Amino acid sequence: MTTKRHIGHSTSGATLADLLERILDKGIVIAGDIKVKIVDIELLTIQIRLLICSVDKAKEIGVDWWVGHPAFSRHQQERLSEPDTMAKFSERLARLEAAAPPDGPKAA
Repeated sequence: MTTKRHIGHSTSGATLADLLERILDKGIVIAGDIKVKIVDIELLTIQIRLLICSVDKAKEIGVDWWVGHPAFSRHQQERLSEPDTMAKFSERLARLEAAAPPDGPKAA
């Protein structure tokens, strides 16, 4: 009796959706450093750390910076969307400008 074996290739059976699901489920980290030097003098260093994963996986590994971040808080967004918010900012600016010393040349 002859047994047939199928040898799978990396492109067979893997669709983009399967690949995306696997990346989000497992997670992927991309890291890199860019350094700009002239004559051994470092002018610029950029460190890039990119984590791509699902929210559930991020919470599982302890990455949850958005939970306490005010920009992502519903309460903060509601406060900023209040109709009188701009009026409050305008009043505060007017008070600060009134309390500030006048600009201009000082007499000796």
